[in-house]
Amino acid sequence: MDSPEIEKGWALLMRSALEGDSEAYRRFFISLTPFLRSLTKRNGVRIGVQPDEVEDVVQEILLAIHLKRYTWDIGRPIGPWIVTIARNKLVDARRRKGNKVSVPIEDFSNFLSDARAADPAERGDLDRLLNKLNDKQRDLVHSLSIEGRSVAETADRLNMKEAAVRVALHRAIKSLAALYLDCDE
Repeated sequence: MDSPEIEKGWALLMRSALEGDSEAYRRFFISLTPFLRSLTKRNGVRIGVQPDEVEDVVQEILLAIHLKRYTWDIGRPIGPWIVTIARNKLVDARRRKGNKVSVPIEDFSNFLSDARAADPAERGDLDRLLNKLNDKQRDLVHSLSIEGRSVAETADRLNMKEAAVRVALHRAIKSLAALYLDCDE
């Protein structure tokens, strides 16, 4: 994290968002996205994430932050929580390629990971939301994000072009986010 002030700003926006301020939530993501894009490009190159995959990984990070926003402990700094999610999504992206990856801990030495286990209720929420997607969207999200299959593998299985899979995934993620926001209101 380059600037403690930026991190404090993110924390303030996220606190407001958790209290129901949708404008603060929008500003949080707008402010956070360039940082995530830079982090993903920088660390992705080292571990083998291709430049054309960076935006996909950034979208996965943003979705994970959205889905896990209630796991952030407002009494702790937000930076370590964000970087841990980003690191995990980078590793997931690399694993989808079928090779093992080792991410040097030094790159994340200023941040502690969240050791708490995932909430089983959160998984139920995800399944309920996935069931609201159409069959194709649900299959894409499940294949790429849950099973960890590659875009190429998913494209072959669904008889689609890779670019079409990426576009359809982004639309599915956008639909999931809208469904999730509707559930919270």
